[in-house]
Amino acid sequence: MFSNTYFQEALLKRQRNGNLRTLKPRQQGIDFYSNDYLGLAGNKDFQNVLLKTITENPELLAGSTGSRLISGNSNTVEETETFIAREHRYESALLFPSGYNANLALFSALPTRHDTIIVDEQIHRSVHDACKLSHAKKLKFRHNDCQDLEQILKRQTGTCYIAIESLYSMDGDIAPVKEIAQIAEKYHAGLIIDEAHAFGVFGYGLVHRHQLQNKVLATVITYGKALGTHGAAVLSGDLIKSYLVNFASSFIYTTAAHDFLWMSIRKGYDFMKSNQELSDRLQQNIRIFRSQQLESPSSDNSPIRAIVMDDNKRLQALHDCLLRNGFLTYAVFSPTVTEGKERLRICLHSFNTDDEIKTLTGIIKKFT
Repeated sequence: MFSNTYFQEALLKRQRNGNLRTLKPRQQGIDFYSNDYLGLAGNKDFQNVLLKTITENPELLAGSTGSRLISGNSNTVEETETFIAREHRYESALLFPSGYNANLALFSALPTRHDTIIVDEQIHRSVHDACKLSHAKKLKFRHNDCQDLEQILKRQTGTCYIAIESLYSMDGDIAPVKEIAQIAEKYHAGLIIDEAHAFGVFGYGLVHRHQLQNKVLATVITYGKALGTHGAAVLSGDLIKSYLVNFASSFIYTTAAHDFLWMSIRKGYDFMKSNQELSDRLQQNIRIFRSQQLESPSSDNSPIRAIVMDDNKRLQALHDCLLRNGFLTYAVFSPTVTEGKERLRICLHSFNTDDEIKTLTGIIKKFT
């Protein structure tokens, strides 16, 4: 008989350490923990747009029936990709069912076992998983440290890729994307930027804002955060898109999403553009939070506010106190973050009120 002893011991160890993960129903309360930065996931006007679209085009709800290389391709997905590429000023866009799948495609397919991938030490787990599949050499550089990145690049031979995020989800800090793009260009490295948390918060993201399209090999945009829907796009040149279609397993061997997902992304862009005040309101709420003068490693205009606490019991007590007062936040323990850098992760949204923010920060101050 197969032994489950290892699995049981691993789970018991997590339980003893207080970091056992479990699935829980979505809680009721004041949202300071979701990635719904612009509030589009629950926006009634946006929902009515999508409902009208379905009513007029019920065929969008049909299943895709297969991978995009067999029976799952459609005019809707191709038209959406053309639209996204044009909006972001790239040659091409390739849609995926999630950001995880998009990163898996890029970093498993583009690098070979003879290449080197240099990743920011705080890069998303999906990139680490993909690097294993590529069999390329993986090196880490100190978080947002351009000098360390350049020193590592100087010592490499052959093809190099650089992997960064424009806005990091744990510290809530912004990468020096312009400086890193210059370094990548200097050493002929392929730069890939994940804009999952920046898209919608900073317009179309920092690559678009700083007009770095010609300096970035590929950009990943995800739609399950500020856009309030799901899926992701890899923005690149035509050559990279064609290569991924031919060699990226996470694209080739998965059933395509139904057309309603692609159409919801298309409608989401239109809604976001016609409701610019949501982004303005988000930035106003970020300023209100910062005015409460809580110490945080997060960048000034980031909606992710990290309150680092190296005492797990105090962190848990704070989290529980906030929950009792109706505030939904997220306490992050190791191994998700480095031991000793556990933190309360707060996400601000366009729909949070001044009073909610001030009450939240008032409670936090009692524990810091």
